[in-house]
Amino acid sequence: MDAQLVLFDGFDPLDVIAPFEVLHAGGAACGAVTVELVTAEGPREVVSGTGGLALRATSVLDPTRAGLVLVPGAAGRIGEPGEDPERNAAAEEGRRDDSIPVLLGRTLDTQLPALLKAAMDEATVTVATVCGGSLILAMAGLLEGRHAVTHHMGMDTLEAHGVRPVNARVVDDGDLITAAGVTSGLDLGLYLLEREVGPRIAHAVEALFAHERRGTVWRAQGPLPVGL
Repeated sequence: MDAQLVLFDGFDPLDVIAPFEVLHAGGAACGAVTVELVTAEGPREVVSGTGGLALRATSVLDPTRAGLVLVPGAAGRIGEPGEDPERNAAAEEGRRDDSIPVLLGRTLDTQLPALLKAAMDEATVTVATVCGGSLILAMAGLLEGRHAVTHHMGMDTLEAHGVRPVNARVVDDGDLITAAGVTSGLDLGLYLLEREVGPRIAHAVEALFAHERRGTVWRAQGPLPVGL
């Protein structure tokens, strides 16, 4: 499995590093997983929203490459209640605004939404998100009618964009797998290893990282519950 982890200006480092390390360890254990940092623009240094910490992307996101595309959320000020994530950064009249809603909204003015749409249209690509990454997809109009989760503070935003929010740690909706708050990136990475490579590799990495997976993994399978 080739995994492309997307960086954008203001990304949350833990959303990226946690699944990166898990998937990299899985690849080292079985030789069947590669991990790469990418952007919509190509190779560049990308500054996160946490203390100026930067990571370097080595390639441009290729939406046609079979495997996994993983989108993180943003880090910054929480923002005001009801703040619109989609407001145009140009309308801020030069005032720097590093709130999470605005950082997520700025991605809509890049090539990222088009690349993510192309990835979601590819039958051989699974798109995954951590925390606010699902909000980027939702705001780009790519998740209407799909099941997904995000940070608990963003669940209303998912619903407002036609998404079916699910209160779970990880939501598996087939070729779309979303994870909740920031630390859920660890659980997402381990679930992806289990799903794509096998439980033995996932359990070995879980033991190596001394991390016990937590929370519910929800899957879009089985009969619908009635009367609950």
